[in-house]
Amino acid sequence: MKNLFTEIPDKLPNELLETLVRTGAVQVQRIVSRGHTTAESTWYDQDTNEFVVLLTGGARLEFMDGRSMSLDPGDWLQISAHEKHRVAWTAEDVESVWLAVHYA
Repeated sequence: MKNLFTEIPDKLPNELLETLVRTGAVQVQRIVSRGHTTAESTWYDQDTNEFVVLLTGGARLEFMDGRSMSLDPGDWLQISAHEKHRVAWTAEDVESVWLAVHYA
C-alpha cells in the first residue's frame, strides 16, 4: 500500500508527476506542485478528458477561453479533451497534491 502524501522530495525543482495506474483507457496520476506553474505561453492540449481534484495546497487554473478558477483542497473539475488550460499559480509554502484521472 502507498500513500499520496508521502515520498515527496524536500526539493522539487520541477513539478512531480507520477503515474499510479495505467490501463488501456484510463491513467491515474499523482501530481505534486510547490510554487510550480505552466510557462506563460504554454497551454495543455490533451487528447483525453481529465478529472482532477486538488487534495492539499492551493492552485489557480487558467483556460484559453479566458476563464480562471482558484482551487482549494477538495475542489475538483473535469477538463474536456482539447480544452486548453494552464496552471497559473500553486502555493509556494506547502505541497499542492493533485489526483488526475485521464480517460477517453
